[in-house]
Amino acid sequence: MASSSSALSRLSNLRGHLHPSHSNKGGVGFIKISPEVSEAFSNGHAVVALESTIISHGMPYPKNLETAREVEAVVRENGAVPATIAILDGIPCVGLSMEELEKLANLGPRAQKTARRDIAHVVATRGNGATTVSATMFLSSMVGIPLFVTGGIGGVHRHGEHTMDISSDLTELGRTPVAVISAGVKSILDIPRTLEYLETQGVCVAAYRTNEFPAFFSETSGCKVPCRVDTPEDCAQLIDANLKLELGTGILIAVPIPKEHAASGRLIESAIKRALEEARDKNIIGNAATPFLLARVNELTGGASLASNIALVKNNALVGAKISVALAQIKERENKGGVKTML
Repeated sequence: MASSSSALSRLSNLRGHLHPSHSNKGGVGFIKISPEVSEAFSNGHAVVALESTIISHGMPYPKNLETAREVEAVVRENGAVPATIAILDGIPCVGLSMEELEKLANLGPRAQKTARRDIAHVVATRGNGATTVSATMFLSSMVGIPLFVTGGIGGVHRHGEHTMDISSDLTELGRTPVAVISAGVKSILDIPRTLEYLETQGVCVAAYRTNEFPAFFSETSGCKVPCRVDTPEDCAQLIDANLKLELGTGILIAVPIPKEHAASGRLIESAIKRALEEARDKNIIGNAATPFLLARVNELTGGASLASNIALVKNNALVGAKISVALAQIKERENKGGVKTML
């Protein structure tokens, strides 16, 4: 049997074990949690994690700041609390103030693009890091946030069978129990091989209100998914089951870009091919490849891809917030009833 108070007590004890010291300002060990997010934890309210690479490397200032604020507003408007994650002056931050968001937006690409492998270095050198999907998942899991919204995840790069250029986002999904809401895999990547890799990692891949995996800028990719979810409640039940079974893996919930914002697939594909050729000619590889390709595709499409990118991130935030609220309601019912149920 469990009561609301005992559940909160266990959560508090778990956080205390992971992060030994609390400060009056919401700091937890060496991780700083914003007052808004801390209050949401205490009250059992829905929290949605957000990455910060899209702010620093995804678009120029001040468009990046404007978009970040708008995405957070979408999360709040749909009943959840946004927790944008970044590393500022060596301190991992879960939930950013307006001033901190502005600092990150002003830093732009001067902030280090931070994947899981980079976290310790950025912290040790007291640097500024914008978290990718893998780092955001890791830090979300550390503080107990089960859901994270992004634009699109990384994956297997085209010709990855020769270069072995595979995003750490995929291995993170295989070992960190956080659900990622995205518009699928960035279309500059090899989508079929990415899905094969996720299968190897044991990651549940679900599509929202469709049987086909979306391709970031377009609704379809030609790849079928093994799991379909049609409502936020369906998604919440899937996440809840994954956590209760202690599978230890994440979930990828792919949400198609809204029809009215979908860019012409032929236009985007043509731009991607040209950008890939330019990247090869310039020997742009590793974590520099994705920012270069996205920026170049945006140039080649006259800004159409950036507008679509912003629209799909906002849509993902809307869906993610609703899922987070539904998940919080499952927990609330269990706490009131005193029994943990599967689905």
